[in-house]
Amino acid sequence: MRSFWSDPYLWVHLAGLAVVPILLEVCLLGFAVGDPTLPVWFELCLVGGIGIAPVLWMQWQRPFYIFSLVAVAIKPEQLTEDQRRLLTLFKSQRNRILAVGVPVLLFFLLYQVYKLAPIAAPVALFPSGWRVLGLLVAAIAFLAINLFTQVPFSVLSVMLHRDPEFAATPPYPLEQIRRNFSLVGLQVKQILPPMIVAAPTEPAVAPSVGIAEQAATGNPELDPESETESEPAAEPTHPLSKSDEPEPHEPEVSDSTLEPFSSEQDSSTLESEPSSNGDSASTETTTEEDVWGL
Repeated sequence: MRSFWSDPYLWVHLAGLAVVPILLEVCLLGFAVGDPTLPVWFELCLVGGIGIAPVLWMQWQRPFYIFSLVAVAIKPEQLTEDQRRLLTLFKSQRNRILAVGVPVLLFFLLYQVYKLAPIAAPVALFPSGWRVLGLLVAAIAFLAINLFTQVPFSVLSVMLHRDPEFAATPPYPLEQIRRNFSLVGLQVKQILPPMIVAAPTEPAVAPSVGIAEQAATGNPELDPESETESEPAAEPTHPLSKSDEPEPHEPEVSDSTLEPFSSEQDSSTLESEPSSNGDSASTETTTEEDVWGL
């Protein structure tokens, strides 16, 4: 959505296209009154001229002042700079070309309605002898069709501009607005309230339900504040404490180094065992000899 689309007057006048089908039906009922007394081309040119010429001149010379409704208009002094930029775009060359192209399409549409008029003869607005009055009704309805088509199309052309183009457009001079635009009706300070576009807000993040409930009930196990309070303060360590002192290195003795010592101990043990047996035997013999000698 473009920034200047927030102006409510653009949308109000763009919605005027909804009236066009109703006005086409009124135009059809006006053509349905009586039988044609004038040539077909003359009746079409008469109705078309009355409906097209005033609106075409207005849009070409003094475009419709969109900051107005029915018979009430906003004073030019009350317009903002963005609204005056919109007036500058309504005076652009593209809108002038559009003001010429739209009546051509509408005249072709009028010719189609004129051909369908005999179908609506049973429901004509007036008796068959009032043909001229019927043409007048058709002409006024076609004039309103031009007005409610030209203005919305010019609004749509302005709304198609991009934001950079709109920002680069100079505001229309305040002293020239009354002279170069069609201001009709009583001039007031305000008609419609300005449309304010609310800025998007980020949704607030709700706390966890479990933690919130346990904190409310006073449960110290899952209460984050109680956890921080219950944790003991760490004791400061001295840089030269015993835990930091390096332990003395003990040389490792491999199995290969211990193998020769173990084998020598085994052999010495085996050698000492027979000698001990011989000593015990000699002791016993000496004891027996002593006994028999006695």
